[in-house]
Formats: sequence, C-alpha cells, structure tokens
Amino acid sequence: MSETRSIFITGAAAGIGRATARHFARRDWFVGLFDIDGAGLAQLADELRVVHGAPMVTTGELDVTDPDQFNDAVQAFLAVSGGRLDVLFNNAGILKMGNFDQVDPTLQRKTVDVNVNGVINGVAAGLDALKATAAKHGDARIINTASASAVYGIPELTVYSASKHAVRAMTEGFSIEFEPYGIHVSDVLPSYVDTGMVKNQEHQTENFKATGIAHTPEDIAKIVWRAAHGEDIHYFGSPSLSRMDKLARLFPGYVRKNIKKSSGFD
Repeated sequence: MSETRSIFITGAAAGIGRATARHFARRDWFVGLFDIDGAGLAQLADELRVVHGAPMVTTGELDVTDPDQFNDAVQAFLAVSGGRLDVLFNNAGILKMGNFDQVDPTLQRKTVDVNVNGVINGVAAGLDALKATAAKHGDARIINTASASAVYGIPELTVYSASKHAVRAMTEGFSIEFEPYGIHVSDVLPSYVDTGMVKNQEHQTENFKATGIAHTPEDIAKIVWRAAHGEDIHYFGSPSLSRMDKLARLFPGYVRKNIKKSSGFD
C-alpha cells in the first residue's frame, strides 16, 4: 500500500470539488477526480499535473447514482493509488430552487437520487478500501457535503433541504457504525457558495436574496481539509450557522419564524 495519502472526490469538475482537489493536490495528496463532466475533469487534471510536475492525479467519469459505476471507479482509483483510500469525499450534488409545485417532480426525485443515493453508493463502494487503509495507517475518513439547509427545512428548497438532512443523518449514524474500524465520518455544512450551481438558478429563492453568497469554494475546501484531520462530526460554514443549529434544536419555533421571514412567507 502506498505511503502517499489519497482522496477520492465526487463532483470534482467544478465548485467545491474542484477547489478541494486543488487544495489537497498542493499538499502532495494523490487526488482522484470523478464527475459526469469529463471535459472539466481533463482540464483540472492537466492543471494539477502542471503545478506538481508529477502524475499525482487520476480521473474518471462517474454518475454517482449508478452503484456499478461507483464500484468500478473506486477499483480504478485503488489500482493507481497503491490500494490506499484515506478520504472519500462525497461531494456531488444538484440543486433546483423554486416552490415544490413549480419544479418538475422528475428533477425533485433526481435531487434525492444524486444527493442521497450518491452518498449511499459511495460508502458502499469505498468501505472495504477505507477499512483496509484505516487498519494499516490508523485512520481513514468519509466526508460528506451537507448544507446549511440541513439545520432547518428551507422553503423553495424543500426537497434539496430534505436530501441534506438525510446526508447529515447518515453522517451521524455512520460515524458511530464505522468508528470501530478506525473510520472517522464527518460532514461540511456551508451556506450559499459562489458556484455556478447556485448563481445560475433560473429562480432565486427569497432566502437566497436575503442572505446572499456566504462562501467561496476555496473557503469550503479549507473546511474539508480541517475535516480530513479533525475529530468533529459537523463542520459548519460559519460560527453563526453553528449557533443557528443549536437554536434549531432548543427553540425550533424561533428558528421557524426567522426562516419564514427571510424566505418571504411571514
């Protein structure tokens, strides 16, 4: 098994995934880039190879909703990483803003398939390799991209919010299940990030208009790095969001009132 630490990133061609790939590659990790956007992957891989002057990167087109594709992608990654998988970063996700009755139900179901089943497929495909890495090196990680909308359900993002609540629940459950194997499980919970997925929405929610962009992708990449080395379960995008999370558990009525106001439903 290789002595070089490695990370497998889904949704790597853009946004948070792309920034995270750069952040880890600059720190001499072997980086696996996986996405449905093959052209975006190739461009990023070329950039990283030029920066490092060594083949510290591999790519593969991957639809995270296909478990067979995910299994094949993990095996291909292990073949070039020396059998090592230190971090599985389940980052791929999709988002559609709008009231439920204004969004195609097919897209709502796809949101659940990508955001929830994509994590399930990733964990199923990577678990044996994570166990083996943890057994040899004393540590392995699963990091999932959740969202500020996993704190309390957000109108006009209801299904997306539900999918991220599910990611959060899986993070918490897996963190207990996999602890005996030496696998630490955590998630990152950003607010709105400056990505095409957020900025190119045909309809902008009132909540987004009220709060605006909170982070750059590079901000979140730094949080992913912290999660790859820390012991927390949840890594919030900001201290204020962490406080809101505590309030949502202690005073859900207060948080509901504020979300209704910020979302234009008061």
